Amino acid sequence: MRLLIVSNRLPFTVSFNGGAPAFKPSAGGLTTGLWSYLDSQALDGVDRPDFLWLGWPGAGIPPEHEAAVRAYGAGQYKSSPVFLAEECMDRFYLGFCNKTIWPLFHYFPVLTHYDEDNWQEYRNINRLFADAVISAIRPDDMLWVHDYHLMLLPKLVRERFPEMPIGFFLHIPFPSWEIFRMLPRAWREEIVDGLLGSSLIGFHTHDYVRDFLTSVLRTAGYEHQLGNLTLRDRVVQVETFPMGIDFDRFAAAALGRSAEDRVAELRQKCLGQKVIFSVDRLDYTKGLINRLRGYECFLRNNPQWHGKVVFVVSVAPSRVGVDSYQAMKLELEQTVGRIVGDFGNVHWTPLVYQFRNLTFEEIVPLYRLCDVALITPLRDGMNLVAKEFIASRPDQTGVLILSEMAGAAKEMGEAIIINPFHREDFARALEQALAMPAEEQVRRNRLLQERLQRYNVMRWADDFVQALLSTQKTEAARRARLLTGKAYSSMIQQYRAASHRALLLDYDGTLVPFASGPELALPDAELIEILTALSADAANQIVIISGRPRRILEDWFGQLPLSLIAEHGVWLRRQGEDWRMLKPMTADWKERVRPILQLYVDRLPGALLEEKDFSLAWHFRRADPEQASLCAKELADDLAGYTRNIDVQVFEGNKVVELRNAGVNKGTAAMEWMTGRTPEFTLASGDDWTDEDLFRVLPASAFSVRIGVATTAARYYLVTHTAVRRMLRELASLPAIAPTGK
Repeated sequence: MRLLIVSNRLPFTVSFNGGAPAFKPSAGGLTTGLWSYLDSQALDGVDRPDFLWLGWPGAGIPPEHEAAVRAYGAGQYKSSPVFLAEECMDRFYLGFCNKTIWPLFHYFPVLTHYDEDNWQEYRNINRLFADAVISAIRPDDMLWVHDYHLMLLPKLVRERFPEMPIGFFLHIPFPSWEIFRMLPRAWREEIVDGLLGSSLIGFHTHDYVRDFLTSVLRTAGYEHQLGNLTLRDRVVQVETFPMGIDFDRFAAAALGRSAEDRVAELRQKCLGQKVIFSVDRLDYTKGLINRLRGYECFLRNNPQWHGKVVFVVSVAPSRVGVDSYQAMKLELEQTVGRIVGDFGNVHWTPLVYQFRNLTFEEIVPLYRLCDVALITPLRDGMNLVAKEFIASRPDQTGVLILSEMAGAAKEMGEAIIINPFHREDFARALEQALAMPAEEQVRRNRLLQERLQRYNVMRWADDFVQALLSTQKTEAARRARLLTGKAYSSMIQQYRAASHRALLLDYDGTLVPFASGPELALPDAELIEILTALSADAANQIVIISGRPRRILEDWFGQLPLSLIAEHGVWLRRQGEDWRMLKPMTADWKERVRPILQLYVDRLPGALLEEKDFSLAWHFRRADPEQASLCAKELADDLAGYTRNIDVQVFEGNKVVELRNAGVNKGTAAMEWMTGRTPEFTLASGDDWTDEDLFRVLPASAFSVRIGVATTAARYYLVTHTAVRRMLRELASLPAIAPTGK
């Protein structure tokens, strides 16, 4: 099996110098981390899959140079470039990705731009990437899509390869619903729909998982069970995978001769001073201005440290052509100048500032040199710099001050965790860090190093890939129960050969789709046509088994030659007979319970109460999904206690909580209807927990069919009610209806 990796950028970047392409390794945690994993398989003996990496090479490539770039990528990195025009990338990358998704997902809505042209370009680039993926795919590939640039890609590929294992990992935060909903409705729905094309979706922290699942609930209506989202045709798994670093690479480099020499040289320059170190790229999410002002507060509060501490601030250039970033750079440099001017003198410079990229060989000695690492983003998906600092401390000394807004804070609790918006927090943390005894530093860092070495970038990627493989095995088992292929043909043959048949059909969700209200799910002309054709065959005995009141079933189907079971088994009307109750029961309890249900109707806008002869149903399909879920649990708990000593049961169904007399279910009603019948062929279909009682009482030879993916006693499943209708049309020998695309 081959791992097909897709990201916005390849592990190498192309530039042009004198008209010829020049190549260099790409920077950034995504590409360097993934490449460490992929390149390590030749070093650590781990059996990892073969791979191909697809992405943009970092520049518009003239046609005459495409072959050279393609050859370099294939030879050096086992990668294949996706060639895109510069003007398209400007609208896609600098436009939608960096002006819409980046600020919004990092909780800067005031900086977010909503440009329809940029959104359309985002959609277009995702389609171009999908074309490239589809062209490169082999039958046994598994696909791993990375980051916010390609959130529509999973669905686009899924449409062409419905059985492919597709993983998606988001390297930035996923925001709360209140932030995510600021996207136009059509945009956010398409983004969620695109992500749900995945088999496995990964995030750095549990918080991001929770926020994503909430947005899925509110956008698409899917509730999760322990992180699993059950769609109609498959299950999407959502999990936490905190990304690690190549720990051993940093640890080994910190002990290297060149690092030792550089540290000694730097220590001589900082003799008698404690060193605070900060490194970040120029970005408003990194909190650079807040960091400087926090240091300024520390200096103002602690004059005893003047002349004894120096803050080394390294800022990597980023998006230098964007006006807002140029303004940020200017403010940063003005703040540096003010601090140096206010506190420095001819003998001491409190702050050293550099605006350039540091190489690996330069940054490791600085990690090892400093006494304190100040890593305080205002919001960050993970922040690997914090982990790199800890890995680069062979003597386990040094203090990490880390923002609570960084994903890394969730797994690095031994650091000093601060609020990066509060200057006094900076000052207190620096006071604590600079005064921390060496043995306490070692105690904290030993724990951090053990954890980071154990869960490194290789472990992160291996865990994700293994989880993705596991989803494939689970889906394969589900597909084996899908009523298609040989199983479907066998069912058709047995139906044709039988002279006595029984068809037991649920209604809502099985013969018709769910509607926003129970009164809206009327049978349409096509359904009546199908049932009429089936019931006209003398070999067929048909019963519709529903939770609906008998009055409604009579109105809808009373003219057809078939049987009806109402209220999940309370009432039976055999074909040509009157309604009769299957078990003596009373409805006296309804007067006592109805006020409780009515209270919850009043408390939850959109909820409604449906009353039947011997049951009450509290529906919440129209209500706010998150509030409804909480209310439903609370109501079920209240009712369970209230009905403990009476002959009534509480059932939680699909957007409904129902109370009915104990001992009544579709299974017992079906057995009563089957009395005296010995069908040679039995077909039963249903879509929820009320149908499981029916499936369990049927003989092993029956074709029991659950609609939608779920744990079930049925032998088979079909994806939607439309698949049920197609099956019934074929059984009735009616011509097929062309699909509508819905």
